[in-house]
Amino acid sequence: MNSKKSSAVCAIGLIVILFGCDSVPEANVVNCSGRGMEKSLAELKNDEAARQAFLDECNTLTEE
Repeated sequence: MNSKKSSAVCAIGLIVILFGCDSVPEANVVNCSGRGMEKSLAELKNDEAARQAFLDECNTLTEE
């Protein structure tokens, strides 16, 4: 019975993680530097407004 509960919790956690993978990258320390920046900008290559908003948020983070 206990293993069924933990399996259900793991399955729900995995679903939440996978649904979060298809969203627009958020500006944070990891996504605004190095390889994270490259991957984030590649995901935003077809949306110039979102790309510029992301870069503006990254600039705000680096100024703080």
